[in-house]
Amino acid sequence: MEERRRGSGQTALVTGASMGIGVDLAECFAADGYDLILTARSESALQTLADRLSSTYGVEAAAIPADLGERGSGTRLIEEVTRRGLHVDVLVNNAGYGIAAAFAGSKLDDQLGMIDLNDRALVELTHHVWPGMLEKGRGGVLNVASTAAFQPGPLMAVYYASKAFVLSFSEALWREARGTGVHVSCLCPGPTTSNFRARAGTGATRLSKRPKMSARDVATLGYRGFQENERVVVTGFQNAVGARLARFLPRNVVLNSVYALQSPKG
Repeated sequence: MEERRRGSGQTALVTGASMGIGVDLAECFAADGYDLILTARSESALQTLADRLSSTYGVEAAAIPADLGERGSGTRLIEEVTRRGLHVDVLVNNAGYGIAAAFAGSKLDDQLGMIDLNDRALVELTHHVWPGMLEKGRGGVLNVASTAAFQPGPLMAVYYASKAFVLSFSEALWREARGTGVHVSCLCPGPTTSNFRARAGTGATRLSKRPKMSARDVATLGYRGFQENERVVVTGFQNAVGARLARFLPRNVVLNSVYALQSPKG
């Protein structure tokens, strides 16, 4: 008799699923038997991924394109999920972006767009599915933040602040869910090989010289941490040490260090 996989009978909704860590997170869930709802802006990339994961792992995979940076798009997405007769047991809030630049001279729409996608959409989606998770006593939320969450980020101020929100929100929900059977984890990757750097512009900074972990390894660590209900998952020893040190070093030292890392390569 075939062994029943951990995710059998459950469905994971993965945002930002068309590239990078989102693709690999979706694959981690599919490999464990979860059906999938995949969302991002690119319909063709989503459908290609949905077809591949469905064929490879024998799961159902629905592709629902959405621009979660638009106000109300999270609510519309959940309405479409419901209309299709689907349900969400696990929410993976992976969609997000950053911009490496000084706040002065930046575009207001870009800065507010980061808050809308990285934070508002995350809260909107979680608010819709959270009560059902608590009622069932299973499933949960995996939020993707960053090691940026552990300190302020001069030259990338809004992005760092947006990820600090994700970390704080996740930890609070983890405590609220204790004893319910619902898991909450916050995945905090450091530099990762993905398309994030191209959009953010961090490839031109000193930070780009730091060692990078593959998106697959980051996703695997995040998935394992979620299954173990690990509150915060920081990927890589060096990143974990840095995240802890940031809490104890003088704030001025932290700010100067981040400023140097986010500055153009010398």
